[in-house]
Amino acid sequence: MSVGFQLTEDQQALVDLAHDFALNEIRPAAPHHDETGEFPTEVLRKAHALGLMNTHIPEEYGGLGLSAMDGVLLAEELAWGCSGIGTAMEANGLAQQPVILGASDALKKKYLAPLTEELGLCAYAVTEPGAGSDVQGMSTTAVRKGDRYILNGSKMWITNAGVADWYFVVALTDPQRKARGGMTAFIVERGWAGVTPGKKEQNMGQRASDTRGITFEEVEVPVENVVGVEGDGWKLAMAAFDYTRPAVASASVGVARAAMEACLTYANERRTFGVPIAQHQAVAFMIAEMAMGIEAGRLLCWQAADMKDRDQRNTIQASYAKAFCADMCMKVCTDAVQVFGGYGYNREFPVEKLMRDAKIFQIYEGTSQIQRLIIARELFGRGR
Repeated sequence: MSVGFQLTEDQQALVDLAHDFALNEIRPAAPHHDETGEFPTEVLRKAHALGLMNTHIPEEYGGLGLSAMDGVLLAEELAWGCSGIGTAMEANGLAQQPVILGASDALKKKYLAPLTEELGLCAYAVTEPGAGSDVQGMSTTAVRKGDRYILNGSKMWITNAGVADWYFVVALTDPQRKARGGMTAFIVERGWAGVTPGKKEQNMGQRASDTRGITFEEVEVPVENVVGVEGDGWKLAMAAFDYTRPAVASASVGVARAAMEACLTYANERRTFGVPIAQHQAVAFMIAEMAMGIEAGRLLCWQAADMKDRDQRNTIQASYAKAFCADMCMKVCTDAVQVFGGYGYNREFPVEKLMRDAKIFQIYEGTSQIQRLIIARELFGRGR
């Protein structure tokens, strides 16, 4: 029995479609959105028309029902174009995944199906100002009163918060039990009374992405908007990461690839001491290291995604991919600036932006330190 790494014809066609879109639509728009921080609505509208958004929504709700493997292939190409715009596109998937996993048929029809018909956005609202990596330390509460829950609290660093039509929100319904059945998930619409998105955060990188806090004050959430059953919130919020972390890791592979390709071109054109700098071993070896890291990272992403598609538990593999690829991407982009020298530090050359964009991969969807914690717990807990 052999293990193959050859993409199917359909997968290759998907890669080609995403790459062409990244080349012809995302890259030309990226400098403007990086400079201004303006949300890339028109780019997303074109992506939606091509079927490059909401790809994991099941077919029975109007989606394509693409696999986790398909998702990592798309994520690499879109982030190769611009990871800020890619994040704006891919954030829908994180909010949708726990809904796909646990919501009632009625909720899926109400909130997922419309996203396949026209451009709409949603957001995963779990992180809080005082509870980032320590999600169990959240303080947002939801108290049931008749056929409503009264939601109070705040979330922070929420991607798409200012443009989303609805949020996947986790809140405490039993503060004593916390993650052990005390957290419940809800779909909360942005337009409801008491829901207030904050100002757009001015971030270092991925500036096309819309990141804000959200405040909930006496928000009335209908009982039917509970995702799953009361107490399932922690389980659903964490289960989504087994699907999405491989895709985020793959996006960081795309950014690293863009940086390496820029270095290859520059190293062949830039001359010092009478020869292209590609002929200097110090430079050539740096780029060789980039290539090794990119290839290794991509395989980790593919493994994690393939396991999920086979209904195998992939928690540790998702963390392998997320931690390795995030750290690899940051190193590749930092080294790319070094290869470019003084030009790399200048905003007119591409690697400066890539280095700024890369840093967030070590932070969002679980920091590199949290991934190591997960890996260690899995290794010791499962005796591996």
